[in-house]
Amino acid sequence: MSDNKLQELHNILAEKLLERVRDPDVKSSDLNVSRQFLRDNNIDAVPVKDSSLEKLMNELPFNEEKSVIKN
Repeated sequence: MSDNKLQELHNILAEKLLERVRDPDVKSSDLNVSRQFLRDNNIDAVPVKDSSLEKLMNELPFNEEKSVIKN
């Protein structure tokens, strides 16, 4: 398969996953596929102060010290 075809396939998959994530009735399986897609493409995030990721992290039931980067 040519690089152009692979890039097109990658872009289409990303768009479809984004549509599903934005759907108010998104299923946990769709979120998991999206998470894995990001991971497979070496996409990660760092929680910064007052970000959505920090808010999510604060809701998780862990007792570990939380690291937030202050901007």
